[in-house]
Amino acid sequence: MNLRVDDHPEIERVVLLDEQLSPIGAAPKASVHTTQTPLHLAFSCYIFGPDGRVLLTRRAMSKKAWPGVWTNSVCGHPGPGEEMADAVRRRARQELGLEAIRDLEIALPEFRYRAVAADGIVENEYCPVWTASTDREPRPAPSEVCEWRWIEWAVLVEVIDRAPFVVSPWSQLQIPQLAARV
Repeated sequence: MNLRVDDHPEIERVVLLDEQLSPIGAAPKASVHTTQTPLHLAFSCYIFGPDGRVLLTRRAMSKKAWPGVWTNSVCGHPGPGEEMADAVRRRARQELGLEAIRDLEIALPEFRYRAVAADGIVENEYCPVWTASTDREPRPAPSEVCEWRWIEWAVLVEVIDRAPFVVSPWSQLQIPQLAARV
């Protein structure tokens, strides 16, 4: 019996891309992140509180890629046909329990990266970077986030300058680019 993703809408799918960043199909998220990860569509978002601090999260230890690593506020993959801004809002609800993020804005529309983890898992993403704000405290899903902290933006930029290895490889690249804009 052949399993078709369309027969199982509960299976999260990611949008596969060609080198020109055009969609070429979709695949189950669980099957994509391997040692041979194809290029696919994703997003990152940095959420700021009313005092200007940014929310950092530590990925749950059960995550397949970069478990236990500190990273941006929320990240994920838009599903086929899903608007990117809607996907950012959806993942903020699912991962962080934040029902309403505000001021959602694309900050780095052309961000793309490839990174290989120590265990060989590859991230290979065209990953526009967003910023948003909230006046709420997160209530993270334990399957997604094991810790979180609000941190001064200037302190985070300095940490990345001095010790970039303390955050995810995508955050190592994104934060200096955002620093010029935020």
